[in-house]
Amino acid sequence: MPLRVHAEPAVNGRFFEALIERAALLPPVKMGIVHPCDGFAVEAALAARDRGLIIPILIGPHAKIEAAARDAGLSLAGVEIVDAPHSHAAAEKGVALARHCKLDALKKGSLHTDELMAAVVNKDHGLRTDRRMSHVFVLDVKGHDKPLLVTDAAINIAPTLDDKRDIVRNAIDLAHALGIARPKVAILSAVENVEAKIPSTIDAAALCKMADRGQITGAVLDGPLAFDNAISPQAAAAKGIVSPVAGDADILVAPNLDAGNILAKQLVFLAGAETAGLALGARVPIVLTSRADDVRARVASTALAQIFAHWRGVPGDPPVESGFFKKLTEFFEENKA
Repeated sequence: MPLRVHAEPAVNGRFFEALIERAALLPPVKMGIVHPCDGFAVEAALAARDRGLIIPILIGPHAKIEAAARDAGLSLAGVEIVDAPHSHAAAEKGVALARHCKLDALKKGSLHTDELMAAVVNKDHGLRTDRRMSHVFVLDVKGHDKPLLVTDAAINIAPTLDDKRDIVRNAIDLAHALGIARPKVAILSAVENVEAKIPSTIDAAALCKMADRGQITGAVLDGPLAFDNAISPQAAAAKGIVSPVAGDADILVAPNLDAGNILAKQLVFLAGAETAGLALGARVPIVLTSRADDVRARVASTALAQIFAHWRGVPGDPPVESGFFKKLTEFFEENKA
């Protein structure tokens, strides 16, 4: 789940604000807000609507949603509410609407992530695809010259090699949607050499060979790489690592959830990063914001979902001109820190 930013915003939040402005050039998507029963969840949904990102459909107990809006001084005039008696039913209803192409994206309101994801991964009535689902953080790190995508820090606890293949593919898809034409993917471990005693180094080597064999496409992979070698050209040079990825990674793939979660939180709380994120690999993108996230973080994650939904193709909408996504590449260059 995206993390609440307490440190000084990265570059005054320039990257995410510019991303939201670019997303507003696309048509809004229909997003189901699941169980938005507090004022913060309702406010964030309306803020994203007002920025032209989404058409919100609020799913949950009608009376509680209206009370939350009223207590926050917000008007729900013109906003569709799909009544569901409780959070569990709201999750099932939201997933059913997405499954039947009535929604282009989902967003967690004031319910637990596990409750929403249980409905999403249901084998009979969920939103599974042939991909393993995973979460991708997009972080704007103060002082770093481009955004970083960090995965997986929220869903897969101890991913297998096959899981990691899909985790990498999901992150590459999001990078492509954001206009990074050929992202550089660093498969992280504690060291940069393959060591039998460190299983994550063997997984990293296998993932790179998958890329060589065309099992993973659309990116340049290298690993194992320690974090410093993935981020710092100086560290990579000092260790004699010759690689198109080392020192210039766009995507950081953690060996497990513990490492990914710690990495993301360190970047937020020690490096002043701003963050947004998406769960991918389901039929629709899913925003898993924390109930502690501020409105800005929620709107930024919504912008990611809107852009990704259009990149995948929104049913009933005309295809987005490829020039839009090409311009996103230029946008990434223009908004380097």
